[in-house]
Amino acid sequence: MSNLLRKPKQVQNINSLGQYEKFSLSENPFPSEPTVNKESTDKRINGNIYEMQIRENEINLILTNFIKTPQTNLNHLRLGYIIDTSYIGRGNGKSAFLLNLLHKINNEFCLDLSEGQNKCFGAYLSPEPGGRTKTFISFVDCIFDSILKSNIISTTLATLRLEVIASLYPNKLPEDNSESNLVELLNTENWYVQNNISYSQIQSEIIKNINFKDLSNDFPIFYGLNTFYPKLVTQDDFVQYYKNLKKPKARIDFIFSDLVKFFLAGNFNGAYILVDDFERIPDFQSSRQKKDFALELRSCLYDGLFTGAKIGFYNLFLVLHAGVPRLISDAWAASGLENRAPITQLNYKHIILFEKLSKEHVVLLLKKYLNEYRIDSNKENSLYPFTEGAVNKMGELSEFNAAKILRMAYELLEKASLSTSINIIDEDFISDNRGIGEIGEEQELNIGSVKTTDLLGKARGEEKE
Repeated sequence: MSNLLRKPKQVQNINSLGQYEKFSLSENPFPSEPTVNKESTDKRINGNIYEMQIRENEINLILTNFIKTPQTNLNHLRLGYIIDTSYIGRGNGKSAFLLNLLHKINNEFCLDLSEGQNKCFGAYLSPEPGGRTKTFISFVDCIFDSILKSNIISTTLATLRLEVIASLYPNKLPEDNSESNLVELLNTENWYVQNNISYSQIQSEIIKNINFKDLSNDFPIFYGLNTFYPKLVTQDDFVQYYKNLKKPKARIDFIFSDLVKFFLAGNFNGAYILVDDFERIPDFQSSRQKKDFALELRSCLYDGLFTGAKIGFYNLFLVLHAGVPRLISDAWAASGLENRAPITQLNYKHIILFEKLSKEHVVLLLKKYLNEYRIDSNKENSLYPFTEGAVNKMGELSEFNAAKILRMAYELLEKASLSTSINIIDEDFISDNRGIGEIGEEQELNIGSVKTTDLLGKARGEEKE
């Protein structure tokens, strides 16, 4: 008999439910590992699933004390600390909070958040582990890398060109005037050729901007100025320019003076640099290195001869785990930075305390993830298949640590989905599976492993470097 006509003894049942379908879910909504990786396409770990209501107090303090204050006010806060109040370790959701704050800042460059007072961009960085970012110049390199990843140089170049084109060639503006399309087209040489627009003329007008007056002639914006067919300057030219700056002072001048003037020309009046896991820097520094780092930071932000320091262009947020303030307090005091932005007393506007989650927060957190994968609209905003009692118990067992809660939820749902007799996850189910999801620290996929830190010991000054 031909194999074409033969049939298997077993026939698949196409009406069988998917693994999570009985819970009205298309997939397991929770991350299998409590990680934060902003480069991932999986919204469970890249920070895109986030319940901002959980951190409503923290975000309101940042908006009120920082973003809504005019950048033109020279007394505006330039250095802020987001300090974890929990000593149980990592995993309280600070990285996810930063990524959502970053999105909020860059959505309309703070124009919406500040009622038009400020136009600021945001950039996110996390120092490399293992002591590779312990010098100030390596920290400056990280800042430049974060600026590149934000694509804000390309955006600024597009802004400069768009203003000139709108004046000289108003009828040749792209029909699709969305921000992403304009940034792409205005940084593409062929677009100028296809539309018979003289890039040489555009560039000649751009450099008349008063902010470029004192820049050296080798700054990228001047490339090919005196040639008949000047090269279209792109973000890559800024990358190469920075690589060619061999002396640390030249790189610091570029970031805190030259690049500031460039951004000012593009109508930005400030920037927010969000520094995650800041303790990776002082953890590997000697006492002298901590002090030197603090001195340079003070100079670049407050009282140095840099353009950025004079006008307060850069605003830094340092994310600190509990115990880290004690680790750097001596250096802050010796450098004078403690007088500018005190770190040892918590009753200042520039200190944002990252509080421990509550029972209500756990409910909001789980509902947010569940709603992202609901297939039955009747169960939206529901905890199903979890009972409220189960959620409370999960919070208590995890010491209200966000990463542990999410990992526990993943494991419990995974186990329940494989059982034909389990249709709900209650307190009894948790008791029967005690130990599930009781994990350690939050990690980032793209930064490698880091040694365990005794935060309570660090706060007491007991941990050895």
